[in-house]
Amino acid sequence: MSLDDLNDDVRATYSSLDEDFSVSLDRETRNELAMLGTAFDTDDPAEIIRRAVHRLFQTTVESGTLDFHLRSTYDVTYDEYLSGMTFEEMTGANQLPQRDDERRYQF
Repeated sequence: MSLDDLNDDVRATYSSLDEDFSVSLDRETRNELAMLGTAFDTDDPAEIIRRAVHRLFQTTVESGTLDFHLRSTYDVTYDEYLSGMTFEEMTGANQLPQRDDERRYQF
């Protein structure tokens, strides 16, 4: 897959997400959400979930986990996605002429 495939998949996933959607919670998640809501003094569980998504995203970017998954599936990194160009395109490495290995060591 490629950077274009990643862009297409992100757009498709983004458009499939509704403004409001429901999530079923297991007992442990409900308990943790209640604790966080109480600690952050909010009655809106959606606020805690928004914060959790932001934190998870930040953590996966900082730890390199996001790059690992993007590289293994799309062969790009998050930085390449943000710039809209692959590393090879940025450095011009994909524009170099092909090496002729048969004549490489001939004088």
